[in-house]
Amino acid sequence: MIRRSAVAMLVALSCGVPGIHAEKALAPVEARVPFAPEGFTGTDGAVHLAYELHITNFYGDTGALKPKGLQVFGDDAKTPLLVLDKNQLSQFVRPSPAEHAPVSIAPGKRAVVFVWITLPAGAALPHTLRHHIEFDTEKKTVATLDGATVKVDSQKPMMLGPPLRGGRWLAHEGPGNAHSHHWGSLVAVNGDLTIPQRYALDLVGVDDAGHAMRPGVKDMQKTTYADWIGYGADVIAVADGVVRDTRDGEQEHKPLSPQPEPPSLTADGLFGNYVVLELQPGVFATYAHLKKGSVKVKPGDRVHRGQSLGQLGQSGNSAAPHLHFQLSTAVTFEGSEGLPYVFESFDYLGPESEAQLFGQGEAWKESAVGQRKLQMPLNDVVVRFANP
Repeated sequence: MIRRSAVAMLVALSCGVPGIHAEKALAPVEARVPFAPEGFTGTDGAVHLAYELHITNFYGDTGALKPKGLQVFGDDAKTPLLVLDKNQLSQFVRPSPAEHAPVSIAPGKRAVVFVWITLPAGAALPHTLRHHIEFDTEKKTVATLDGATVKVDSQKPMMLGPPLRGGRWLAHEGPGNAHSHHWGSLVAVNGDLTIPQRYALDLVGVDDAGHAMRPGVKDMQKTTYADWIGYGADVIAVADGVVRDTRDGEQEHKPLSPQPEPPSLTADGLFGNYVVLELQPGVFATYAHLKKGSVKVKPGDRVHRGQSLGQLGQSGNSAAPHLHFQLSTAVTFEGSEGLPYVFESFDYLGPESEAQLFGQGEAWKESAVGQRKLQMPLNDVVVRFANP
């Protein structure tokens, strides 16, 4: 009886007897999340997870794989936290496909999906995330990825004081924008592929009309540093720490002038004049594009929250005066991973577009004044820091 049952089972599998299904074709890909996400609260009041899913079409003879969409599940939930169809997915992938074209991963190539999850109100942070993708193949079949599980980092993001002493600031190229030159820039150096600027902010000074330049400027291409609201503002320590690296003496660029290619993907190649603080083991705050001659600290100095470090300028790879601020895992730019953080408090003044920053289009107005606590400014919102 045992032998006959085994034979019957083999026949059923080969003949496709109803009720018995062959296994799904598993996608011939390597998929992983190199750096685990950590939850943080944004200025929309929601908790977010931001990370990258790397998908490699491993074999040379597989043919192109075309993902039909992406679903991300938390823990053992049956309902996904994120659903993207193939058209939506194309907006969050690097290399970016041609306009209106679906994502296609050629044999031997890698695609990086920039995943932004907004948790439902009141939902607990998941412990793990699982990814489900179905791929159309060149053989007119469907291959499935179900896994690429990653543990969510359960620690809370570091709480910081303000990086600037008072004033209104547009948080430009900030978290939530997968096309920004911050989150969207993968850096491959000496065996490491990381995103040092994952949660970086470009803080641009604005007046009460939301303009980056003072009234009376007639030609934006002929502005001086004094025409810019934020230029020369006092840059301060966001927490107690130790100065681990500085640079000063680098020439500043003329505002809105063409920028040369950076000589290297390092702090010296990108940041001009800068200060790097170690806030705790493995957590480093970087302040970049500082005014020439303004840096007030040196490596080894111990600083306290609110202490002046330098002044906002336009050195390094910078098109206009602003402060570049980020938290990361290493003192060096290359080989570091960007870390989330929250500010202890600030006033939220509403969203603003880049066009409004320069007085174009509909005039900007403060639209949602209110104090926020333990939040990270999301992309293109105006905030006001208290004067400590």
